[in-house]
Amino acid sequence: MQEVLVLGAGYAGLKTVRNLQKQAGDFHITLVDRNDYHYEATELHEVAAGSQPKEKISYPIRDVINPKKVTFIQDDVVKVNPEESTVELKNSGTLHYDYVVVSLGFCSETFGISGAKENALQMVDINTAENIHNHILHMMEKYRETKDKNYLRLLICGAGFTGIELAGALVDERKRYAKLAGVAEDQIEIICLEAATRILPMFDDKLAQYGVDLIQKLGVNLMLGSMIKEIKPGEVVYVTSPDENAERHSIDAETIIWTTGVSGSPIMGESGFAERRGRVVVNKDLRDPKYDKVYILGDVSALIDPETNRPFPTTAQIATRMGAHAAKNLARQLNGEKTEDFNYKSLGTVASVGNTHAFGLVGKSKVKGYPASVVKKSIMNKSLVDIGGLKELLAKGRFDLYH
Repeated sequence: MQEVLVLGAGYAGLKTVRNLQKQAGDFHITLVDRNDYHYEATELHEVAAGSQPKEKISYPIRDVINPKKVTFIQDDVVKVNPEESTVELKNSGTLHYDYVVVSLGFCSETFGISGAKENALQMVDINTAENIHNHILHMMEKYRETKDKNYLRLLICGAGFTGIELAGALVDERKRYAKLAGVAEDQIEIICLEAATRILPMFDDKLAQYGVDLIQKLGVNLMLGSMIKEIKPGEVVYVTSPDENAERHSIDAETIIWTTGVSGSPIMGESGFAERRGRVVVNKDLRDPKYDKVYILGDVSALIDPETNRPFPTTAQIATRMGAHAAKNLARQLNGEKTEDFNYKSLGTVASVGNTHAFGLVGKSKVKGYPASVVKKSIMNKSLVDIGGLKELLAKGRFDLYH
């Protein structure tokens, strides 16, 4: 019996297992993840703000795998040894595989900025997102004791997709924070600091500007062209000019959240794959260029877009589709057939700014405002069905379309 090992139960890994377990054949699947649940990584900002509990964006892995075909091991992956076809786990020893799917996800990227790791809150998984929410609540209570305005200031480092969605979710919860602190809602200050002067590169100028206007209209102080140089405890140091000797400015805040960038898992480098920032440029069939029994998917994978000659952005959408394609190619390889190339066309991108505001592209059509927020929730629901099935959609789906 052939052994297929899947590392990581994020969008790509779990989709691979879900699709492959439906195939007939003389093979067994082992799935490894450090958690016993799958979570919707695209919704972490809602847990961080406290607009959704963690239970709403996660479900047990065992609920969606077929125990006759799949063994689940909760453990940390330490290293992949592609030359020996083995994987080392932290507690369960060494596993041997005939085929492996590496979908180990992302970690926060600090770009060497001093103090970013130590003095800013990261948002990379459910625990760190929940930690942000608890921290904010604690700061509101501290304000009651001290009347120090720095406790009311929520500072987001980075105005990429994640930063903007987080800012919108914080706006939604501002009333609740204010009540805890015993202040008026407008005293809760939300600041978003970003090095670029033009944000949201996936959208054209007009749509990106709509997003900027929307964020500012909701009361977020969006500071573009502000390059972070250092993060000290309770203080962010930045410059507004690329000049070596540019004057340094700083903002004090007791809540500093880092959303500036991500890289693939460091295990890729430690395992000797040809990676850059934890991502491996894969062949068109999603396999590693050197090892034909190794698939690399999701955040640890760099798939080159033939139109731009740059890697596609890592999104839940591409990760899920990679998982479905890898399952198809694995079934072919297990049957002694040739693999097929993966062709990707984005179905669109929608950014939510709070519960009832959003904007983005669906196909080539622009969507804005409330209708876009309905589209965004439909995308979340589609993801639940894709990976968790109908049962998870009914339990966790977003049907709050009217408020």
